[in-house]
Amino acid sequence: MTSVSDGRDGTRATAAVVVPGERGATRIADRVVAKIAAQAAREAVGVLPTDAAPPYATVVVRPPVPESARALGTATASARVRVHLELDYPTDIGARCAAVRRHVAERVSALVNMEVPEVAVEVERLHPAPAHGADGRTR
Repeated sequence: MTSVSDGRDGTRATAAVVVPGERGATRIADRVVAKIAAQAAREAVGVLPTDAAPPYATVVVRPPVPESARALGTATASARVRVHLELDYPTDIGARCAAVRRHVAERVSALVNMEVPEVAVEVERLHPAPAHGADGRTR
C-alpha cells in the first residue's frame, strides 16, 4: 500500500500497488509497427532515385506466450517484419539489405519494445544509375 496526496486539503488516500503481471498490457497495432519499420527502412536506404517508390513494410506481431514470463512482467511481443524496397544500381545490394535489416530491427525494438527475430528484405526493383555522357543504355 502506498499513500498518495490528493493535493486539495492534505488528506491522504491509500493506493494499492499492483504487481506488473496484473497491470494489463499495451497492445500496439500491426500497422503502427509496419509504419515504424517502413520509416526505419527509409532511414537506412538513404537517397533513392526520383522514380523509386518509398520502402514499405508488412508486419506480423505475435503476443508474448509464456505465462511464467507474463506473470513476472518480463514477456515481450515479437514482430516479424518484411520490408519491400527499390534500390539504385550499381550498388552493393547485400550490404544495403543488411543495413536495412539491422536498422529496422534496432528501431522497432527500441520504439515499441518488441523482439524482432526476423527482418526479411525484398528488393522489388533496381533503378540503373544514369551514365554520364551515355545514351541511356545499361550494359
